Parts: sequence; C-alpha cells; structure tokens
Amino acid sequence: MVKRWKVQFPVPSGMEERTAYIYLPDSYERDREKRYPVLYMFDGHNVFFDSDATYGKCWGMKEYLDQHETELIVAAVECNHSPDHGRLKEYSPFDFDDPGLGSIPGLGQTTMEWMIDSFKAEIDRDYRTLPDRKHTYIAGSSMGGLMTLYAVLNYNQVFSRGAALSPSLWTSPSGLEKLIRTSKIEKDTVLYLDYGSRELSFHSGMAKLFSGITSLLIRKKVMVESRIVPGGNHCEASWEKQIPFFMDALLYE
Repeated sequence: MVKRWKVQFPVPSGMEERTAYIYLPDSYERDREKRYPVLYMFDGHNVFFDSDATYGKCWGMKEYLDQHETELIVAAVECNHSPDHGRLKEYSPFDFDDPGLGSIPGLGQTTMEWMIDSFKAEIDRDYRTLPDRKHTYIAGSSMGGLMTLYAVLNYNQVFSRGAALSPSLWTSPSGLEKLIRTSKIEKDTVLYLDYGSRELSFHSGMAKLFSGITSLLIRKKVMVESRIVPGGNHCEASWEKQIPFFMDALLYE
C-alpha cells in the first residue's frame, strides 16, 4: 500500500507544498505490534507510480516490495520542479559551477536538515518504525545519489546504510572527496554505489572519478558494494533493474 499526502518543504522564498509518499508492507495492517525499518528516498514522484514520474516511468518499488514481501517502510518526497535548476540546487550538497548550467548554490544541507528534523520525525511519530540508526536507510539516483552519499557521510549518526545509483559525482568531486576524508563514520556503515556502463562517457573522467570515490570510501572502512552496470543508462528503467542489488546491500545481515 502506498499513501500520498502533502508536506511543507523549505525553499529560499519560504515554504512550498510537496507530495509525500509512504509504502507500507501488507503485514503492517495485520500485525499491529510489529515495527519496521525505514528507507528514505529522493525524487519521491519517480519511486512508485508511472503516472507521477517525470518521464512516465517510475522505479517500480511497490511491485518489487510486494512481490518479495519485503518488511520495510519506504518514505519519499517529490523534488523541486522549478525550471530554474530547482532540483539541482535542492539536491546539491556543495556550490558548483558548470559551463552549461552556470553557478548552482548547494542547498543540500537545508534539504537534509528538513528531512531529518521534520520528515523523519513525522514518519516516526505517525507510523510504527524502528527509528534508530541501525534501521534507517537512504537511497537515490543521479543528484539523489549524490545526496545519498552526503547523507550517509555527513549524517552518519542518522543513516547507517545507503544506496547511491548513478550519483552525480561530477558536480563537485573535490567537495565530496574532502567530506569523505573528514567525516566520522561508524564501522557498520554500508554503501551501495553503481554506475551504468553507457553513462561513463557522459562526463569526462567519470570511470576514474567513480573508482576514486569508491577507493576513498574503502579506506574510511565503509563497507562498499560498487558496480559498473552492464548496459546501464541514466534512467528509471535502468535503476529499476538494480533494485535487487541495492536492496540486498541495504537489508543484508
């Protein structure tokens, strides 16, 4: 079951109404005593329904979780759809400049503080969650993948595991590398990273950058699962195929 409701999300001009989504497993209504781990996801409009997805194709998370009877709550909020690079700003942990995009101010810290202090607090209040760090995960793709890395590294006291699919490492590699080196990371931290083989040519030096970030994480004692997806591309149809891989990493005991 997936529920929708409206939340107030902080933007530079004030607060903006967004659609939030929550997936509850079938057992949620049957077993009124059971509590569940929670996976938070970026780009909530692309997670569950083709009708809501930006390009008409979602991840198909509901179908996968239902089919595998996964005992997990998934909570997500739609992104900023402003044509003025709203999503890039909201999902960037760092300021960056790009010849084609101009100067992009990073509002990722504001986004994460809202997600933790407001959204997670609401989910933990209204649903039977396991709110502790051990049972709190986060995932996303593209800029949402970059934000996943930022969340696990900078808010490691909240998120123990994350899945970053096709993360936009190209936006500020130096900022991310510095964050990895300086972050205090618990020994049980798990990160899944992947990149599609067809994506490697989209940005200069991506293969080298991806392997470098993986190596830095391993040196920080993060338990990393890193993949180059054969034939993988930068789209929801490709990310849907990776669900079994990253779910195994998130839920592996």
